[in-house]
Amino acid sequence: MAQFSIVSYSKPQSMKMFKFAFALAVIFSVVFIACNKESRTSTLHIKLTDAPGDWQEVNIDLKEVNVNFSDDSTGWVSLQTKDTIYNLLGLQNGLDTLIAQGTVPTNTVKEIRLVLGNNNSIKVNGQTYPLTIPSGSTSGLKIKVNKKLNATLETIVLDFDAGASVTEEQDGFKLRPVIRVK
Repeated sequence: MAQFSIVSYSKPQSMKMFKFAFALAVIFSVVFIACNKESRTSTLHIKLTDAPGDWQEVNIDLKEVNVNFSDDSTGWVSLQTKDTIYNLLGLQNGLDTLIAQGTVPTNTVKEIRLVLGNNNSIKVNGQTYPLTIPSGSTSGLKIKVNKKLNATLETIVLDFDAGASVTEEQDGFKLRPVIRVK
């Protein structure tokens, strides 16, 4: 005849199991929170493109790209910028170029600011002229965006309309940017 015995766990053993389960729960919680914090950033790419214009070249001397995450002027973040001269008219018919990028908080981009240097120019009928950009080198060209960043990689395309942005005035050519955000 078979004998059965009933095994009972003592309190010290069940307390050890409880402590072990609690420790595992704490570890998983810390890992989960750490992973969530990592996903609260986005890699932001800013690209530049242009609509067709009547000029041979419209060149901007880009020095810096900043993004603002607040409704006032306190939330500006500088992005890693490709500091060079861009011919806007070379960026037509579906062509664009990456001008800046950076890891930023997953938040709402309120504005983008393009800080320009002094080597802006326009080429008309084979002749190159200086292109004046009011406040381009001081406060920069500010573009209202209001885009919520959600993904780990976000791209904002700035579509210049050089044809609508450039005017010839008595004292030379001026660029008053007409930019569409895509």
